[in-house]
Amino acid sequence: MNISGIIKSSLIDYPGLISCVLFVPGCNYSCFYCHNRSLIDGSHILLTPQSVTDFLQKRVGLLDGVVISGGEPTLQSNLIPFLQMLRGLGYQIKLDTNGSHPEVVKELLALALCDYVAVDYKSPAEDYPKICGNGADARQVIETIRMLSEGEVPFEVRTTVIPQLGNEALMVMAKEIPVVPRYVLNRYKVPDKYLPQDEEKILKKPYSIEEIKSMAVSVTACQPNTST
Repeated sequence: MNISGIIKSSLIDYPGLISCVLFVPGCNYSCFYCHNRSLIDGSHILLTPQSVTDFLQKRVGLLDGVVISGGEPTLQSNLIPFLQMLRGLGYQIKLDTNGSHPEVVKELLALALCDYVAVDYKSPAEDYPKICGNGADARQVIETIRMLSEGEVPFEVRTTVIPQLGNEALMVMAKEIPVVPRYVLNRYKVPDKYLPQDEEKILKKPYSIEEIKSMAVSVTACQPNTST
């Protein structure tokens, strides 16, 4: 499987566990505020498979889990054998996904290859093409969330509160998805790299931490497990 980057140790990316984070290249979305733009535009590097395998083998017993992030991991053709290799080494596995391929997530769950899943829900459904790029369809994401809500694998849904979203939009989003065990509102930060045509949107004043906390309180009316 293609890997373009590694965070060797993290205390925040996998709830309750010490993990590493592996970043895969390629994404079917092009969110204007993406913080991993190089993984979309092809300017990324690829690590050698052997170097990744050596790293993971050496960290057995030192790390609890591995987070597969991106980019979009469900686009990787070798995702299943790679996760099987991680499982064989004894790692707990967390998948970060945009939720656009529920059929892949369904297969991973059936094979017991995920211990935790984080799904990004990015905007009200009708705005998905505008926020994520042409062809983005929120119905696929909602299906992924619905499927997870009916299963037994722990998961969370995350929304980055970009300046283009507000309390009204968040309330719409909260009603569009099933009640989830954890709904996290993340603060927007200006990415280092973005498309020139997106500069006006990128540099719009972000919400403060206090404003996001206030939005979270409102959203609990529909999603009682909301946090920031």
